[in-house]
Amino acid sequence: MAVTKEAKETKEKLPEKTTTASNKKDGKKGRIRPRNYDLGNGVYRFSRTRMFHKKAIYKFLDKKTPKTVKPKKPITIEKKISGDKNGEKRIVLLKKRRANYPTVDPVTVHHAKKCFRDHRRYLRPSLKPGTICILLAGAHKGKRVVFLKQLKSGLLLVTGPFLINACPLRRVSQNYVIATSTCINISGLKIPDQINDDYFKRKREKRAKKEEGDIFTTKKDEYKPSDQRKADQKVIDKFVISAIKRNKEKKMLFTYLSAMFGLRSSQYPHRLKF
Repeated sequence: MAVTKEAKETKEKLPEKTTTASNKKDGKKGRIRPRNYDLGNGVYRFSRTRMFHKKAIYKFLDKKTPKTVKPKKPITIEKKISGDKNGEKRIVLLKKRRANYPTVDPVTVHHAKKCFRDHRRYLRPSLKPGTICILLAGAHKGKRVVFLKQLKSGLLLVTGPFLINACPLRRVSQNYVIATSTCINISGLKIPDQINDDYFKRKREKRAKKEEGDIFTTKKDEYKPSDQRKADQKVIDKFVISAIKRNKEKKMLFTYLSAMFGLRSSQYPHRLKF
């Protein structure tokens, strides 16, 4: 391989090992340049044959280190046995086998997992009290509701209000809700302590035993809201509607909450800004 004059000059200039002055003072090892480096355009300082001799590779050719065979520990031992009819010798295991084995596998203890009530609850940062949300599932899907607070179970407490879009106080999972950028100021709202997860549980009475001829006479129990629930709905709706009326764009908010959400042709939810 022919080496250019410029390459020879750089070869003479560059030292084999270079260390920085600051590292020498500190007593630390500097960055060492390898002795065979690229001079440019893929031309190296030393050729392959030169490096073969420099590294003394020829010394290690055809040399193989013998394998070190580890001595195996004996498993059995020969013991002498007294008595004419006992064979005089017997091979005995050094490590004796167990005297007895369990007939049933041991039961593995599974530590109790945390119950759902003990799980940590999370809330999306876009969901704040007063945020108008769009319901995506359930009997009221497509309606716009006002988010009030997060309950202990992690579900969201929302209301229509009922006078605007006929959506009462409900529990909704935040997975089935789109949080919009529109927000109503409900900072002074005090939700009664009785409105919790147990408040929404339906009380079902036990059915009487079926007798002959009573198969078609029994009817399904229809849900009817209690007087307490109606009173609580009126109190919360009154505060929310008064908060909407205080807003500058109250007319737009009333029409916005009463209107149903839907997508038209060539509209995609991931491209929309709510």
